[in-house]
Amino acid sequence: MSKRAFKKYIKSLEKEDLEEQILDLYNRFDDVKVFYNFVFNPNEEKLVKEAKFKISKEYFPPNNRRPKKRRSVAHKLIKHFLKLEMEPHSLADVMFYNIEIAQTFSNDKENLTEAFEKSMLKSYEQAAEYIISNGISADFGSRVNKIAEEAEAQKWTNAYQFDRVRDRFL
Repeated sequence: MSKRAFKKYIKSLEKEDLEEQILDLYNRFDDVKVFYNFVFNPNEEKLVKEAKFKISKEYFPPNNRRPKKRRSVAHKLIKHFLKLEMEPHSLADVMFYNIEIAQTFSNDKENLTEAFEKSMLKSYEQAAEYIISNGISADFGSRVNKIAEEAEAQKWTNAYQFDRVRDRFL
């Protein structure tokens, strides 16, 4: 069904029928429930705290398990927050936290894979672009700089690319 046809269908419904359909969607689909719960109770601080905990578990799991280091966990959370249209400062905080916790983890490690470094660079580029596009770059300048310096201090093979992103940013 096209968007135009859907709009026509919605306009043809009586108010009670439309309310009934929305309630049905709310009950059937978790995504709809999550969306409305966020819209009417946007507890972003709690969501950010939970996201940071999930991301940190990837690098520093409880019970001395082996770290999984999956960028996809943070990426899914960030994508979800983008869909919810979370406040830009909160989302940017999660984006930079993901990179910072990975750098904290990698500080003690010697054999980092190129894929790990490359994925962190991609996250860094996305975070920098996000704060620029949302006009909040002044609030995150120190974190952008610190991440680039840390990549260089840890002798990442792609540290020069972090510098390029930082130079574009500043």
